[in-house]
Amino acid sequence: MVIINGKIFSMEGGIIECGYVRTKGKIIEKVGDMSFYKEMKEEEVLNVKGAWVLPGLIEAHAHIGITEEKWGIIGDDCNEETMPVTATLRAIDAVNPMDPAFHDAIEAGITSVMTGPGSANVVGGQFVFMKTQGRCVDDMIVKHPAAMKVAFGENPKTAYGDKGELPSTRMGIAALLRKTLMQAQQYKYEKESGKLEREDFEMEPWIPVLRREIPMKVHAHRADDILTAIRIAQEFLLDITIDHGTESHLIVDKIQSSGFPVIAGTDLTSRSKIEVQNMNFKTNKILHEAGILFAITTDHPVALIQYLPLCAGLAVKYGLPVEEGLKAITINAARICHVDDRVGSLKKGKDADIAIFTGNPMETFTKTLYTMIDGEIIYKAEG
Repeated sequence: MVIINGKIFSMEGGIIECGYVRTKGKIIEKVGDMSFYKEMKEEEVLNVKGAWVLPGLIEAHAHIGITEEKWGIIGDDCNEETMPVTATLRAIDAVNPMDPAFHDAIEAGITSVMTGPGSANVVGGQFVFMKTQGRCVDDMIVKHPAAMKVAFGENPKTAYGDKGELPSTRMGIAALLRKTLMQAQQYKYEKESGKLEREDFEMEPWIPVLRREIPMKVHAHRADDILTAIRIAQEFLLDITIDHGTESHLIVDKIQSSGFPVIAGTDLTSRSKIEVQNMNFKTNKILHEAGILFAITTDHPVALIQYLPLCAGLAVKYGLPVEEGLKAITINAARICHVDDRVGSLKKGKDADIAIFTGNPMETFTKTLYTMIDGEIIYKAEG
């Protein structure tokens, strides 16, 4: 297939005012200006007549398919609130591709998501990065495990403090995480030195974290919780992503010096708990100006996943440059999730995940014309 006469936003190589994208099977084969376009025989041509052509949008932090819409508690598998450390949990065992939110995502031009357990536990389990189209989660996986979820602050405090169990304080959360990481370090040492007698199911998931093959995905809203997460990451020489980062604008210098990225949001909700009293779409502009790599999230279903481009648009309204708003839901998200070799930009050799819009997707009245995943049109606007 070749998409012609589009306004091409490659997200890594600038904007082509009138260009084309050629795909071959599931892969992007070429991106170029229409002045260099040569028609090829037996090629399906899609003339988009000036529409905006972007890489498929990416949601970098969500619980889609795990907290299912419509099904209430029966479809809610987000938090295993029976013990505070559950590193062995795997998102792939709970994701239901039949969740209608996947269709909403596709209709919004969102082609891939990072989804996994919630934040009730100090250690929630393993996230998966996956495509939004399919019926079998195993066929939708881009990267698994993609991250290890951990949480600080209000959520684990209330989940276990209300039961009179550890942790009931922020000190307890940090201590329990440190204890777990120390045990994992010892396990890793014994395994790599040949001293391990048998594999431990609860310790094995920590190996890729300690090897820095995947990050710890840190739920942290308040500034002090963000700083505790950075402190522990530096103690154990780990990579982390700061997810939500509601007060990250208050400690932007500390985050900048740490080098860790932020997945900001969601700011499209009420201030429903104490930790999010300082949430503001201006945070994105401040992170950008500080040179911090950041993405924008809906935290679906906290805000609905189809509002991802609108969240980016509101960040632009509050001072973030337009192109940076688009990067926050494409290439930046891919880089933070360590999948930018596959998705996030229109580039030769990457997955042919493409979203085509009537205009700027961050504007309310813009419509999605086509959504493509792996080179196949899976959504087409009516009329």
